[in-house]
Amino acid sequence: EVQKHSVHTLVFRSLKRTHDMFVADNAKPIPLDEESHKVKMAVKLRTDYGSVLHMPTLKENLREKGGPNTGDPYGHKQYSGNQGQELEYLITGTHPYPPGPGVALTADTKVQRMPSESAAQSLAVALPASQSRLDANRTAAGVGDIYRHAGISERSQPPGMSMAMVEAGGNKNSALMAKKAPTMPKPQWHPPWKLYRVISGHLGWVRCIAVEPGNQWFVTGSADRTIKIWDLASGKLKLSLTGHISTVRGVIVSARSPYLFSCGEDKQVKCWDLEYNKVIRHYHGHLSAVYGLDLHPTIDVLVTCSRDSTARIWDVRTKASVHTLSGHTNAVATVKCQAAEPQIITGSHDTTIRLWDLVAGKTRVTLTNHKKSVRAVVLHPRHYTFASGSPDNIKQWKFPDGNFIQNLSGHNAIINTLAVNSDGVLVSGADNGTMHLWDWRTGYNFQRVHAAVQPGSLDSESGIFACVFDQSESRLLTAEADKTIKVYKEDDTATEETHPVSWKPEIIKRKRF
Repeated sequence: EVQKHSVHTLVFRSLKRTHDMFVADNAKPIPLDEESHKVKMAVKLRTDYGSVLHMPTLKENLREKGGPNTGDPYGHKQYSGNQGQELEYLITGTHPYPPGPGVALTADTKVQRMPSESAAQSLAVALPASQSRLDANRTAAGVGDIYRHAGISERSQPPGMSMAMVEAGGNKNSALMAKKAPTMPKPQWHPPWKLYRVISGHLGWVRCIAVEPGNQWFVTGSADRTIKIWDLASGKLKLSLTGHISTVRGVIVSARSPYLFSCGEDKQVKCWDLEYNKVIRHYHGHLSAVYGLDLHPTIDVLVTCSRDSTARIWDVRTKASVHTLSGHTNAVATVKCQAAEPQIITGSHDTTIRLWDLVAGKTRVTLTNHKKSVRAVVLHPRHYTFASGSPDNIKQWKFPDGNFIQNLSGHNAIINTLAVNSDGVLVSGADNGTMHLWDWRTGYNFQRVHAAVQPGSLDSESGIFACVFDQSESRLLTAEADKTIKVYKEDDTATEETHPVSWKPEIIKRKRF
């Protein structure tokens, strides 16, 4: 049976419960224990400022802390200098030392060397300036300065200028040094390139192109499943090779042997003997379409890249797969080889570029700066640098670690191919048929080309899949979606006066990524 209470009792019980609940206010901070706070701050001071605790305290700081007599609450020794006097360095001689080894240091035996007057003066110049000297060097801002910098936040410097503390022999002088904002240097003048020949003969998109080392002929691979060899001087067809059962995506001619290598979307990698015009070797192993290939310049090694997210290294003679370079998470679109380290560079649809160790078959560096697929990579023939092409940007990099150099922005399309010559002309060819020509050193875009499609083709069939300079670097060949090969050459009549560089030394804002 429930015991009945008066309302008065119930109210008082409720009040008592409420009082008990709120009497201990958990939100209140714990009262500070002076001793533990001192210990904590002493540890913090020693950890953060241990290396400078022994240094004299400047008068200015002492004044802020309430005069030189203010003790350090954390028990650290402070050097307040001469009470009320300006802190200056006193130049004395050496510490007393005995005249020879084994001699006891006493008042009679001690030796002390005092500095000469000239030595003392030179030492005084080299010492850091005292506060009074720094105060004397400070100058008040003029009215003009105040007006000029009105609205600029306190920490920012006026554009192009920086207050630099010049340290010359330890002397700190407040000097106003003009610091130039980075500007694009004047680009080297390159003559414009003009179209002078269109070669037709393929029945499908021309996907790849390569020039043979002797510069007599060049080879193309196409979506019509054929490989065609053309005379470079006349543009006439010399030979057609059949054997692939799907689009031919890569061709390259060996400089070390009379071989032509090709790869395609049929997963096949073939080696053609050009003395018999027959396939003499197949390289089996890729699980999907093979998108590109390259030959090592100094050893008999072939590297291929595929939609199966791997690149493979093959021994040309034995057909053995030496390494499978795995690490990319999407199709590998392009691969390049060089004699120096890193010997293999791949670009992938997973937006990364990887630099590989050929001996170990492992990644040395992964570059993740691109935001979109990397379909093209090109190595500079003379500099130890390379460029990569993606719809977001063309980026230049330094070997061997892939340090970023600069962005070449402006070719807003899917970049399928890049080529560069020794003069520093970089060519980027895109899916929409546009071709941009750049100055390699400065990243200046000096020409844009959009050639008309072949009569009978749709305008949408305007696309550049591959481009390459011939061995003399005087001709530029492009493989296009209108089933043609276009040949460009430099305009001999152009001069710097007729085609001036429309360049302004504007301040550049280079994006890091």
